Amino acid sequence: MRDTKESRLLLVLLIAIAFALITVDIRGGEDSPVDGARHAAATVFGPIENGVSAAVDPVGNAVAAIRDSGRRHDRLAELEKENAALKAKLGSDDRSRSRLKQLDSMLKIAGKGQYGIKGAQVIAIGAAQGFSWTITIDVGANDGIKRDMTVLNGDGLVGRVTTVGPDTSTVLLASDPDFTVGTRLEGSDELGFASGQGDRPLRVELLNGKAEVKKGDRLVTFGSQADKPFVPGVPVGVVSRVDPSGGGLTRTLYVTPYVGFTKLDVVGVVVQAPRKDPRDTVLPAEPRPVPTPTVTVTVTPSAQAPADGRYPAEPEQ
Repeated sequence: MRDTKESRLLLVLLIAIAFALITVDIRGGEDSPVDGARHAAATVFGPIENGVSAAVDPVGNAVAAIRDSGRRHDRLAELEKENAALKAKLGSDDRSRSRLKQLDSMLKIAGKGQYGIKGAQVIAIGAAQGFSWTITIDVGANDGIKRDMTVLNGDGLVGRVTTVGPDTSTVLLASDPDFTVGTRLEGSDELGFASGQGDRPLRVELLNGKAEVKKGDRLVTFGSQADKPFVPGVPVGVVSRVDPSGGGLTRTLYVTPYVGFTKLDVVGVVVQAPRKDPRDTVLPAEPRPVPTPTVTVTVTPSAQAPADGRYPAEPEQ
């Protein structure tokens, strides 16, 4: 349609008629005179609207699905984050329980031996100056730690303090080849010297070459003069092998240490020695032998069997 004066007048007229019909429809309510026309229009254009709606709805649903998917993704990420935090908390709780168990065992040893200890945590392994078997603990001079103090844990002897800083200390482990400690054999009181052999059992030289010793015997620290570097009575280990006595001045034993040197976490530095030697009281309780059940079988002889258990020979045919 061309933009002429007549077309403009027609457009104004149509707009006026439309407003008039709207006004009449609103005032008429349900009895509106244009209600029939509206129903007729709905009958004609309804199917077309439904078709358009059916065509548009999948698009709308897809948009809604994408929007919901984004929400679900965010929620999934949130749940995964919460799950990771929960796992970390559970792991932390497990580690805390493990440390509490180690601390409890160490306090029991300290109580039995009457050792005054300063608890510490292993924060590093090895040493900057070499490849020796050492650990670094998180206590030092500010905590009252001094050189040549005994270090133990809930299993037994760990080592001795060699270097002390303000807040950390270095401990030479009993497994180090340069480590030596005086030992005493449980029961017989035979004395010897234990030396580290890395990841192998400790080597112990008994001073008595004819000493009676067997596999399974246990050793504790003998103690040093003025209790440095070793206090007495700390469990060392169990005899795993005894070399045959060759008539020498000493006798060689191999001892499996109580302490696992590759899994140290909570340790204690003995800052106060016991007033008297605890002897063997700190050693763990020996396992009780499990009795072997016995079964008694009663055999009732058959009525046809002779009392002496022998049957007469069959007659020859």
